[in-house]
Amino acid sequence: MTTAPSLITLNLADEAATKQLGQDLALAVKPGDCLALHGDLGAGKSTLARALLRALAEDEGLEVPSPTFTLVQSYDLRIPASHFDLYRLGDASELDELGFDEALESGICLVEWPERAQDRLPKDTISIAYSFSADGGRTLTITGLESKLSRIQRSLNIRNFLDTNGLSEAIRLHLAGDASMRAYETIAVPGRPPMILMDAAKRPNGPPIRDGKPYSQIVHLAEDVYPFVAIGEMLKTKGLAAPAIFERDLDQGILLIEDMGRDGVLDESGQPIAERYQAAVSCLAHIHTLDIPREISVTERYIHRIPDFDRVAMKMEAELLIDWHIPWKLGREATAEERADYLSIWDGLIDQLKTAETSLVLRDFHSPNIIWRGDKTGVDRVGLIDFQDAMIGPAAYDLASLAQDARVTIERPLMDALMERYISDRHTHGDFDEARFRRDFAIMAAQRNCKLAGLWFRLLKRDGKPGYMRHMPRTLTYLSIAFEHPALATLRDWCAKLGLLH
Repeated sequence: MTTAPSLITLNLADEAATKQLGQDLALAVKPGDCLALHGDLGAGKSTLARALLRALAEDEGLEVPSPTFTLVQSYDLRIPASHFDLYRLGDASELDELGFDEALESGICLVEWPERAQDRLPKDTISIAYSFSADGGRTLTITGLESKLSRIQRSLNIRNFLDTNGLSEAIRLHLAGDASMRAYETIAVPGRPPMILMDAAKRPNGPPIRDGKPYSQIVHLAEDVYPFVAIGEMLKTKGLAAPAIFERDLDQGILLIEDMGRDGVLDESGQPIAERYQAAVSCLAHIHTLDIPREISVTERYIHRIPDFDRVAMKMEAELLIDWHIPWKLGREATAEERADYLSIWDGLIDQLKTAETSLVLRDFHSPNIIWRGDKTGVDRVGLIDFQDAMIGPAAYDLASLAQDARVTIERPLMDALMERYISDRHTHGDFDEARFRRDFAIMAAQRNCKLAGLWFRLLKRDGKPGYMRHMPRTLTYLSIAFEHPALATLRDWCAKLGLLH
């Protein structure tokens, strides 16, 4: 885990080192960051600004004119950026006319000659001071709030990881993040296929909310990269397509893994490709026939034990509807009676799952986490990339995750076809209790969608991630479909009484 530094000192030998630092900073900055570049003429401030902007653009040829006369040059990049040169600024108040505050609201600001702004720069500005070193290079001293410097240090640690593993020429490009704290990069190295870097620092424990445990421990979310390594290696031994791991730093939570491609199960317009969903269903049916070990050795000292999707975890996830969806939908907190009734209903539903078939539950088996490998055959066509939170639980859960894809609308005919495909595949493997599985599917679909109905609003309200709310109507539609099964009658009536279904 990265320790937050009080300052960072770097030595840049040449322009190539400056370009690399630009990449590293581009992967560390966030909207709202102000970087003040201090130094004499010719120190290299503009060179660093140019390198950072080109890294954000992922375009080495991006035209980056000096803003010496215009005072500001703005760029519409992955993160909007404004490059200020205040050398000719007449008065600090002119920053208002230049739109400095507005630029910081949605993007980053790079400021040369920041001392001319006097006290108008934010108190949380990141200061980068240049000085000349004896060998003709440059020494940089970076200061700022620990919360911001820790991001920069983390990015520098990743660069050191690449250097240590013989990848000093690696070009780092932003790939994606997700609803968790993980982030991903594409790593390009001359003469090698592209690779993926997983940046997954050890999850900090949240506040204890029950029995002295944080939410992540109660619902068995991975707290470091050990489970990803364990489950991935196990899946590969079972003949499934999980990414190879080329290099690893388990303590820091940095993995360099195989890039399995960019093809998924959606078409160019974002609609599900039925053939690929059907193949993913067959992959699931195959997994559910496998003998899955409960304990997997990762190192000589660490054995990962796959946790159970137990009653406590199921109820805690389902409680997200009570804790977050009801306040969003009804504008008030749930009453003690409503909470008690809801949890009692879930106790009854979970009791029914005592007879459920259990298997490996990948947990988020849906479109963002499935890679389509069209040049392969059988289950090898379905690339699995998100399994660090895997548990042992009702086999129906992952089919519910796929057939009621949280990120894309699965229309009812395709949803029903996926269920029939799964049932057909399972019958070919021997005895299969179809009625029991349909019951389990309905319960697991309801549990998952109750969780998501709360999660989407929590991501907005608590985490400042509003984009996930677009999935809410789809989630509630899926929940209403799950309620068609008679096993869900009591929960359906409870939701209808509170007006949660319309």
